[in-house]
Amino acid sequence: MISSIKQSTNSFTHYSRPLPRNHSRLNPQIQSLPTISNPKQTLTHKIFTQKPLIVSSIEGFGPKLRTQNRNPSIECNAYGAADRSQPIDIALTEKSEAAKRAKIGVYFAIWWSLNVVFNIYNKKVLNAFPYPWLTSTLSLAVGSLIMLVSWGARIAEAPKTDLEFWKRLFPVAVAHTIGHVAATVSMSKVAVSFTHIIKSGEPAFSVLVSRFLLGESFPASVYLSLLPIIGGCALSAVTELNFNMIGFMGAMISNLAFVFRNIFSKRGMKGMAVSGMNYYACLSMLSLLILTPFAIAVEGPQMWAAGWQTALAQIGPNFVWWVVAQSVFYHLYNQVSYMSLDQISPLTFSIGNTMKRISVIVSSIIIFHTPVQPINALGAAIAILGTFLYSQAKQ
Repeated sequence: MISSIKQSTNSFTHYSRPLPRNHSRLNPQIQSLPTISNPKQTLTHKIFTQKPLIVSSIEGFGPKLRTQNRNPSIECNAYGAADRSQPIDIALTEKSEAAKRAKIGVYFAIWWSLNVVFNIYNKKVLNAFPYPWLTSTLSLAVGSLIMLVSWGARIAEAPKTDLEFWKRLFPVAVAHTIGHVAATVSMSKVAVSFTHIIKSGEPAFSVLVSRFLLGESFPASVYLSLLPIIGGCALSAVTELNFNMIGFMGAMISNLAFVFRNIFSKRGMKGMAVSGMNYYACLSMLSLLILTPFAIAVEGPQMWAAGWQTALAQIGPNFVWWVVAQSVFYHLYNQVSYMSLDQISPLTFSIGNTMKRISVIVSSIIIFHTPVQPINALGAAIAILGTFLYSQAKQ
């Protein structure tokens, strides 16, 4: 036993001998170890002068380290912070929703106001200058010019289009052109209020075309909502004091054309990354190219020149302002309506369109002193109510 202890002591002494002086030359990577004169004193100095070491636990070290929680208190504090942040998130969400509703309200107010102003100036122009084909052409031309200037001055970003885009847009532009000219022809022959009462029957055309030409089916509530629309429009037409067949047919053709415009737009423009503002700008430009030769063929420059001189003699320089105003406001109200489609649902848009017609009908009756019989007003109210019920049933 004693011999084994001595052997172990000798072994320790052997391994604890100091290295030779030339050890660094033999192996440059090995550095000299510091000589400790008094280990106890140095250790005591280290303990009281150095900052304490914090040794983390090695429990769970290895592949399970990622899934285990090494400090549960941190997790609890994190969840506590998340709970405290929920009222802040709810408040931010409520603010964003309120801002969105306010934005939609602004869109609607601008849309209705611009539409009312357009209809007023458009009717004034048509009363003094009864050439709806040229009036329609000027509306599209001014709108196209506004957008070209905006793109050129980089006020608005120009759309990135290709030949396929214009091919798909062409049938939409044809339907838009027919609807625009037909509505203008209608307003040149009858009161603005009567035109919009008939145009409130557009949902009936939409359902009938979709049912018999496209084979789509609708719930019974949708078909029932068409009864007050058709009945109200018929009652207003029968009791209209200034009824004109051309004006009535123009409004009806406009309804049908705009239904096809919506169908072509829905089918052909899927996947096209074009904003609502630029989409309508391209639609106006293509419609202008389609409409111009027909306007020249139907009316012609000679009739326009004679009518222009007559209007200037009767109205004066204000007539030029009327023409410019009706063209600018036509483009602006359509542009805002297409921009609003990016922000609201189709149901909200339908309701807004219904309310727009009410504002146009009421304002035109007040401004132009249009005589309205009680039975005629009742028919208009029934038709508009049916349009509202249709927008509810369609969803």
